[in-house]
Amino acid sequence: MEADDQKQLETLANQIAKEEYDFIGLQEVNQLMTSPLAKLDKYFQPTSKQQTVHQDNFLFCLVEKLKSLGCYYYWSWSYNHVGYDIYHEGTGLLSRTPMKAENYLISERSDPTDYHTRRAVIGETIIDGQKIIVANGHFSWWQNDKTAFAFEWGALEKVLSEKQGSLIIMGDFNNDAKINGEGYDMVKGSSLKLQDAFVAAKSKFDEYTVEEAIDGWSENAEKLRIDYIFTSQDFNVVSYRIVFNDKNESIISDHYGVEVMMD
Repeated sequence: MEADDQKQLETLANQIAKEEYDFIGLQEVNQLMTSPLAKLDKYFQPTSKQQTVHQDNFLFCLVEKLKSLGCYYYWSWSYNHVGYDIYHEGTGLLSRTPMKAENYLISERSDPTDYHTRRAVIGETIIDGQKIIVANGHFSWWQNDKTAFAFEWGALEKVLSEKQGSLIIMGDFNNDAKINGEGYDMVKGSSLKLQDAFVAAKSKFDEYTVEEAIDGWSENAEKLRIDYIFTSQDFNVVSYRIVFNDKNESIISDHYGVEVMMD
């Protein structure tokens, strides 16, 4: 959907290859509904309800670009709903270590032609003997429908509460910590006992992920923090940094990126 998607891919791939992140979560990962199917290899981790992946799927293009840089990631893509009448829109997850991937319906709606339909992709992996469960989601707006966000978060919370391991939950929550405090408080007050990586970080470099009016926030006139990384409290959050904001790498999306270092 970007005017210069090749530049976007190159900038993102170069940053990933340079930093070698353990996990990466992406939202609004699109493919044209009518494009040809992609040829996948062992690094793709399908789920039990896997939608076919097409050649122009942004995440497929990204991992292929990463391979050209000598950087290999296991990855999964979960289809959410039809976007702008012509796209399959979904969420993506990448892991440097082999992972078992699954997607879960978290919305009340399940019709892919309804943009309210939302799924979270969850990966399970082992790093240095530690089992880590990573979830990535794209949630509904609190200000439009409080019950939709509450339902989605409650559904994901239930799935994660039944798993054993250290948790990392990332994504576009569409809830600002200050403006839409109720949704943020719901996550912070979860029985999962999560910490907000921004709050927990020993060092912080910038804060906000949206700084102007964008799709879904058309009347916004404030700086927003609506993209988060939450973790279980057994992680020590060393740093939190905003990337792709023209300070740390060029802007490639209407949302800036969130980078968190932990040990």
